[in-house]
Amino acid sequence: MVTYPTVFDIRLRPRIVSSRTGTKDLQQVQISLRVLSRPRAEKLPEIMVNLGEDWDERVLPSIVNEVLKATVAQYDAEQLLTERESVSRKIRVALEKRASEFNIILDDVSITHLMFSKEFTTAIENKQVAQQDAERSKFVVAKAEQEKLAAIILAEGEGEAAGLISEALKAAGSGAIEVKRIDAAREIAETLSHSRNVVYLPGGNNMMMALPQVARAAPLQ
Repeated sequence: MVTYPTVFDIRLRPRIVSSRTGTKDLQQVQISLRVLSRPRAEKLPEIMVNLGEDWDERVLPSIVNEVLKATVAQYDAEQLLTERESVSRKIRVALEKRASEFNIILDDVSITHLMFSKEFTTAIENKQVAQQDAERSKFVVAKAEQEKLAAIILAEGEGEAAGLISEALKAAGSGAIEVKRIDAAREIAETLSHSRNVVYLPGGNNMMMALPQVARAAPLQ
């Protein structure tokens, strides 16, 4: 009797396994897992007898599908999106335990693809848009309230300033206004004094301005 050795490759094998399953709130989801697996070296004879050389092909798709269905059913669809790391960790722990029953070691398990139905995806997008619109509306309302408050404060300040001016005029009479008029006249005069295009003339009607005489030619006889 001639026997031949069977050569096993115990290096890590990458594999993508996909499964379609339902969530706790009955949403359908398509999940893909990337699995890095290898056979337990000391159990190769047992693996050969029970599973054969294509051990990964015979075991991984079935146990991945089994674990995904059991795990995903514990979460709502929205939780799968918001708690993805927690879900992935739970899937990995359950899958490692299940694979060990077949003498298979899993070095890595990660979710690579997570897709819901078109209707659910549209509903999620609409919900996000509605939330953004609500936040924008809150901002507009808050801005309007701040502008209204600023206008009230400004009006109150202007009213208080007018009251103070009125009280000051009552106390000082017309003297305060006259002082303001004199100050304004002084500023105007100082500005004009520095201008080259302004000529000052003394008041009154007794000044004669010497104008150049233009000689006219006598008419011919």
